[in-house]
Amino acid sequence: MAPHSHSHASLKASLRQAALGRRDALDPEVRRAGARAIADAVMRIDGLAEAPIVGGFWPIRSEVDPRPLMERLFARGQRVALPKVTPDGLVFREWRAGDALVRGGFGLSEPDDSLPPLDPTALIVPLAAYDTRGHRIGYGRGYYDQAIARLGRNGPVLTIGIAFSVQAVDEVPAESHDQPLDHLITEAGPVPLKRA
Repeated sequence: MAPHSHSHASLKASLRQAALGRRDALDPEVRRAGARAIADAVMRIDGLAEAPIVGGFWPIRSEVDPRPLMERLFARGQRVALPKVTPDGLVFREWRAGDALVRGGFGLSEPDDSLPPLDPTALIVPLAAYDTRGHRIGYGRGYYDQAIARLGRNGPVLTIGIAFSVQAVDEVPAESHDQPLDHLITEAGPVPLKRA
């Protein structure tokens, strides 16, 4: 690893740890109310209603719970796919409310392997920290950056990061492979993004 990327990794790790500490400290009721407010705001994003398949995720630890949002997508007639971590990266498979999930690595709940893979044209993206340029710090394995790049080869992918406002940082040390998000939504509403 080059010294530059090592310093990026170490800075990202400390920003990630601090942001996750702030997120973990939020009261559970604040998190529940925040998830509902985030769902309201995401449903108003231009272009999301046109996505036939939306990639969601199942929450872990103190993440924003996207299930209220996924329920609204279902109610609007959209299909939802959830990711599975594989050696080749994230594979999305359709999920319907009430479908059983299987336990995956990293404490994740994932769709059953028997379901066919799907390629969403919109992604709800989890994150540990974000800045106002639309850059995110994930959990350090690059799965979403790879998935966005792969899905983007089929055509535009609408990317929507969801987080609590306490996860904001001044600046994410972005690298060439990092994919800035199209939208960032917190419980306070859309984050105005400053593009370089």
